[in-house]
Amino acid sequence: MSLNFQFAVISDLHITLPHTLWDGPNRLHLVEVSIPVFEEILARLAKLDLDFLLLPGDLTQHGESANHAWVADRLRQLPYPVYVIPGNHDVPTLHRDAQSTGFAEFPGFYREFGYAHTDRHYYTQEIHPGLRLIALNSNTFDADGNQVGVIDAAQMAWLVDILDRVQDEYVIVMIHHNVIEHMPGQMQDPLGKRYILQNASELLGHLRGAGVQIVLTGHLHIQNIAQQGDIYDITTGSLVSYPHPYRVMRFETDDLNRQTLHVASDRVEAVPDWESLLEHTRNLMNDRSAAYMLQLLTQEPWCLSKREAVKLLPHLREFWATFAAGDAKFDLPDLPEPLRGHFERFSSCQQWDNHAVLRLASPRKSTVHPILFAPPYSSPAR
Repeated sequence: MSLNFQFAVISDLHITLPHTLWDGPNRLHLVEVSIPVFEEILARLAKLDLDFLLLPGDLTQHGESANHAWVADRLRQLPYPVYVIPGNHDVPTLHRDAQSTGFAEFPGFYREFGYAHTDRHYYTQEIHPGLRLIALNSNTFDADGNQVGVIDAAQMAWLVDILDRVQDEYVIVMIHHNVIEHMPGQMQDPLGKRYILQNASELLGHLRGAGVQIVLTGHLHIQNIAQQGDIYDITTGSLVSYPHPYRVMRFETDDLNRQTLHVASDRVEAVPDWESLLEHTRNLMNDRSAAYMLQLLTQEPWCLSKREAVKLLPHLREFWATFAAGDAKFDLPDLPEPLRGHFERFSSCQQWDNHAVLRLASPRKSTVHPILFAPPYSSPAR
């Protein structure tokens, strides 16, 4: 089958109706603009010929019923199919409380967006002729009721069965947590590891064995494409934090049955009442990331004193915003070694985080096909 389709990805919407807004003086994202930025992106997508839209989690700020209802109602108005999964913010508690819905309630809000035939938090569906989406839930609760980023045993067994039964279909996987490291040492970093699936290696083993090559994630609020063998983890930054990005992707099959994924990204620079949105949220991230950087510098493996770390913060003020935008290049001569080497490793060697053309391996084979080219930044056609 000659498979050709175009779709968009918007991640970490954190939709927040005004009456559900709660004070978050240290958060790096501006949920106050969640609805106008979402509307701006939808207006742009209306000009494209999309086959479907994917939303890989954190649809709401904190699992509020009103926000889930608003998202579902807005998605019903779109002219193309939409498929969602829960993020950690969508199901923050196992049981309903005064603020958030309970974990079991999530599928009920999104019957028309993947959950029509299941009360489980994961599903599979043919979303285009010859194309199968496997939508996974990475939010689990441990024995103490704490939320953790894990695919539980029942879901993993279900996934293995689905992969074994897939025939003559191309498979795309969508999951909230990252499955491949998007920054150096993410699996070991005390702050970074919470964004990556705890049993990612097990999941990757199953996907690799089935020839799955495209995994779409969110959660980390950065623009980044990571590769492990034939598998690409394409994570999309948050709608409510700098640089307010979204992606449009085009899958093409040529006359020789070679398959290519074209990845293009755009960003929202302004919305009503926020004419300098990009500048504002970049400064917000620069200012509020200081606490994160201070924590990083004073814990293992660096273990700097607070006084030493504070002296270095001015040199790292723009670090996280630059990294979040994708395609970062870092030159930090004012940092002492080995800190300088560590932070400069966050540079994107391939410069493909926002725009890339990925040549995909033949299905169910394991030959590495590197990037063909990564053009400079340009907006997708509108």
